[in-house]
Amino acid sequence: MRRRDAEATKAALLKAAAELFTERGFDRTSVREVAAVVGVDQALVFRYFGTKEDLLAAVLTAPGRALSTDADDLLDTVIRAVFANSDTTANLLLLALTGPQRGKVADALETQVAQPYRLALAGQDADEDALLRADLVLAWLLGIALVQQICPDGPVGSADRERARELVGRAARNLLGDAARTAVDAQRGPQ
Repeated sequence: MRRRDAEATKAALLKAAAELFTERGFDRTSVREVAAVVGVDQALVFRYFGTKEDLLAAVLTAPGRALSTDADDLLDTVIRAVFANSDTTANLLLLALTGPQRGKVADALETQVAQPYRLALAGQDADEDALLRADLVLAWLLGIALVQQICPDGPVGSADRERARELVGRAARNLLGDAARTAVDAQRGPQ
């Protein structure tokens, strides 16, 4: 299989797994079913991803691998993603953090998503305080995504997305300091 085809197949498998895990749950979805949606053998899924738990971790960390680690782009991208009404992402996070697979998935989220985001948001010469502030922003954004999913009719879930993004961006800028100022300014647009 050529590299381009392999990458397309991996992407299709990740998409199929995300949909099936969200619709049926992790425990009620088999690797064979994920493979069937894409039209490949389950052996290929194991070859690409290892275990079913590794597949779930790959689904959850795929966005982190694709994002820029530049603070100017990253904060804007993360805030936009949180308010893009991504039910699938929130469902997968809830699923990943509550089942028996949570240890492996949490480790993958930490090393492949949280750690790069933390370092990018804190800035190149980050001290412990800057890293803590970046972690607090990430935890807050994760909480917002989960609250939107759990309580879609509540104040956060039903808020005007543009206004909420503006408020979150301003607060994140205040918490992060100089490292993310230009990112939040870009997110808000011209005044």
